Amino acid sequence: MGQVVSLDELLEIRERARRENRRFVFTNGCFDLLHRGHVACLGAARDVGDVLAVGLNSDASVRLIKGENRPLVKEEDRAYVVAALEAVDYVCLFDEPTPKELIDRLVPDVLVKGGDYRIEEIVGRDAVEKAGGKVVVVRQVPGHGTRDLVALILDRYSCTGPE
Repeated sequence: MGQVVSLDELLEIRERARRENRRFVFTNGCFDLLHRGHVACLGAARDVGDVLAVGLNSDASVRLIKGENRPLVKEEDRAYVVAALEAVDYVCLFDEPTPKELIDRLVPDVLVKGGDYRIEEIVGRDAVEKAGGKVVVVRQVPGHGTRDLVALILDRYSCTGPE
């Protein structure tokens, strides 16, 4: 099982990976309702390196970018679940709306984002490519997004409530 770590701890882990010539991969997200699309993206991220670190938006960060009704799952629970996935080595919470500061400090060897992003839109891309790293966009699993899941839940339970 992976670990939830602080930024300082993750910076030490990054340096150790660099010294050991291990490819350090970074991706990020809210991971509010974990689903197949998330797991596929994290698995693909793991496949391109040796160490996978996930930047996880804090509750405050999620509210900034998704609105007051989100997140549905608290940050400590989201962090625990993401860290428990086989593909993930480390999870680090961040409060900003984007992981730019985190990426600028870590400078991963590989930066991975899901297919709902175009490469030129990816935050941190410049820092990674400037350092000789690579940016990878992982193909989305159609019909497996958080919005799809929320819409399905609302459709099924909005009139009758949960059973």
